[in-house]
Amino acid sequence: MATPTKVSAVEEIVTDFKDSTAAVLTEYRGLTVAQLKELRRSLGQDTKYSVVKNTLTGIAAKEAGIDAFDGQLAGPTAIAFIKGDAVAAAKSLTDFAKTNPQLIIKTGVFEGNALDASGVAALAALESRELQLARVAGVLKAPMSMLARSVDALRVKLEDGSDSAPAAEEAPAAEEAPAAEAATEE
Repeated sequence: MATPTKVSAVEEIVTDFKDSTAAVLTEYRGLTVAQLKELRRSLGQDTKYSVVKNTLTGIAAKEAGIDAFDGQLAGPTAIAFIKGDAVAAAKSLTDFAKTNPQLIIKTGVFEGNALDASGVAALAALESRELQLARVAGVLKAPMSMLARSVDALRVKLEDGSDSAPAAEEAPAAEEAPAAEAATEE
């Protein structure tokens, strides 16, 4: 029979799964408390890194409709529940795992799709959301900038043309003067 404490723990994990856009399952064997604190800090405020009980997590994952963790819940397990930018959190996890090989990234879930360790690494290799948005803004801005430069170039050309217009009017008068002199000489 399940105790109320275990039932509430499962409910909390189910809620974390449902509220997250991504979740990454890790093994943290050999990491110190200070290293775990550093990892949590590097993940940011939108990511909750929780040490979980394997049996309760298995039950919660099934209730949340996640099957990516089947067979992966063994050993000291922690899950990063990512509510914000999944790319930034995956980068933080993979960077931390590079400097601390005790952290093992096992599997993950991103927007309902199962990821293996290489899938999490591929997610981390993507550009950040801000950089992607900046590129889209640049692509959208380019035609407007080109139009503005063209209109400005046309304006400059017209202004230069209006300055040379009086010189053009003077030129025919100068050509008429020799013609008038030639007529008087005859």
